[in-house]
Amino acid sequence: MKTGLALSGGGARGIAHLGVVKAMLEKGIHFDVISGTSAGAVAGLFLAKGYSPDEALEIFTRTSVYKFLRPAINIRGLFKIGSVESIIKPYFGEAVFTDLETPFYVSATNVRTGKIRVFSAGELMRPVLASCCIPVVYEPMAIDNELYMDGGVVNNLPVEPLLGNVDRIVGVHCNPISDQYQGRNMRRLMERSLLLAINENVAARKPKCDLFIEPTELINFHVFDFRKAKQIFQVGYDYASDLLSNKSVLSKLKQDVS
Repeated sequence: MKTGLALSGGGARGIAHLGVVKAMLEKGIHFDVISGTSAGAVAGLFLAKGYSPDEALEIFTRTSVYKFLRPAINIRGLFKIGSVESIIKPYFGEAVFTDLETPFYVSATNVRTGKIRVFSAGELMRPVLASCCIPVVYEPMAIDNELYMDGGVVNNLPVEPLLGNVDRIVGVHCNPISDQYQGRNMRRLMERSLLLAINENVAARKPKCDLFIEPTELINFHVFDFRKAKQIFQVGYDYASDLLSNKSVLSKLKQDVS
């Protein structure tokens, strides 16, 4: 029985993916295929390479990988996301998809067509970075003479690459919506707009998951709370650990549970 893992985008909240995966690994749940978009593509990249969740968290916090994903919004307009490459590259070099230990799919949005392109072969870095190009904040990235931006705009829970390739799917979504929003500034309004938009395209994909995980306490963190990486990781870990303590939930993924 093959198990696939779909990881959503969500900015800093995406660090919760690592905590969730750590809890699942402790329960003996391993993944045969990983699909990610935006922050989920970054987390999935390290997991697919064979880094443990704790190792990936250490890399993020020690080298400040995610600080380059934090937009410094001002009147100059769009920013380049290429700075992230210099931080990630030491761990992957000129890696291609076939260098990874686990099959990995990255989703990014074609700016011209508005369609998702799924990358699973060839160069690795540019598709992952393109998948993180938040609209209005970062310049789209050119690949094969086309411009690509954040995959979450069209599909923030990329289960489609897993369909037909695995027997069961775990979807991890890190964007619960709070009903306590109070507009304070342009950044918060932009964040709220993105969350509302991407949650709509997740709803249709949730039923395709055998297990859907969405740590509710993530509503206490903002998309750009990168300095709270360890806290966000812990929220994902605690939520998944509690969820998987229920045998009926765990049995969906482990048929040998009595």
